[in-house]
Amino acid sequence: MSAKTKRFFRKLINYAGLVFFLVAAGMLYWQLRNYSLMDIARALWNIPFTNLVFACIACFFGYIALSLYDYLALDYVGRKVSWWKWMLAGMLGFAISNNAGHAVVSGGAIRYRLYTRWRVPGSDIIKMLTFSGFTFFLGYAAIVVIGYCLVPSDMFAQSAGASFGVNGLFIVCASVLFAYYAISIAFKNKCIRIGEIKFSIPSFGLSIVQTFLGIMDALCAGLVLYFCIKNYIDMPFGIFIGLYVIAMVAGVFSQVPGGIGVFETVFMVALPDTVDKANIFGALLAYRIIYYVLPLIGVGGLFFIYERSLRARMKRWLEEAKQKIPHIPMPHKKHKSEKIEVQK
Repeated sequence: MSAKTKRFFRKLINYAGLVFFLVAAGMLYWQLRNYSLMDIARALWNIPFTNLVFACIACFFGYIALSLYDYLALDYVGRKVSWWKWMLAGMLGFAISNNAGHAVVSGGAIRYRLYTRWRVPGSDIIKMLTFSGFTFFLGYAAIVVIGYCLVPSDMFAQSAGASFGVNGLFIVCASVLFAYYAISIAFKNKCIRIGEIKFSIPSFGLSIVQTFLGIMDALCAGLVLYFCIKNYIDMPFGIFIGLYVIAMVAGVFSQVPGGIGVFETVFMVALPDTVDKANIFGALLAYRIIYYVLPLIGVGGLFFIYERSLRARMKRWLEEAKQKIPHIPMPHKKHKSEKIEVQK
């Protein structure tokens, strides 16, 4: 592939997110054209307080599950760090990548900063990011396959594009799961070299653990929205979680930061026209605040405290070193005349 072609594809990927966002924004406007901002604000305000509390609890456990991505990845590369370190790195990495998008760049940058400080080599960090990426997609792919079987086939029938996209997504996810499990069985204890980095192929048991952890993450994240929205729609949780994951994966593939606009559009298109879309959009706003904004503020605050304490510790060490240096006895230098007398 020529350099010109590579630049073209790089630009195409970079602008794809903008295109998806504009299309989603247009469709979202069309869905909400008959409602005012006051209708949406009223829907946000009318969410029961107990539902919001349960949504916050689900969010907390969801980010615990996300931090376990890092624990599992550390075990995969054979490294060990303190429990609070992998929890901080995992929660902060996902809090940033969930809001900023481009998880490898945004979440990977903060992990590289932290793990290199904790003496984890850069090559192992790359392996960890790759492994965590597969863990995420295995879990969500599994729920897409399960959700596809649970969601009624006529749910996306009103939109030919959405129906085609969902069917295509099911085929891709089922293929990914089958291929990953087949490789983990057929190439057990084998390695793949990409450039100068050697990736060991996870065992079948580890791939099952990856899938289970990804499913737990998706279920907790879905519960956040479910508690926000259950007051406005009557939908079994099995159908809801399938719809949620389809919308979430569509948002991830769109390359739009946080899937904003794309996630909401896919979710609202699937709902019947009889549902009050202003209420749904208000619940989606509450979900974004709880699952995206609050963790970023909370974990970001912990990271700020950690950085300040680390700087204070480094400053204290420097001051102690400066106090000790003048008191260190220097080796006595003999005068030339003393050396001559000794030689005589």
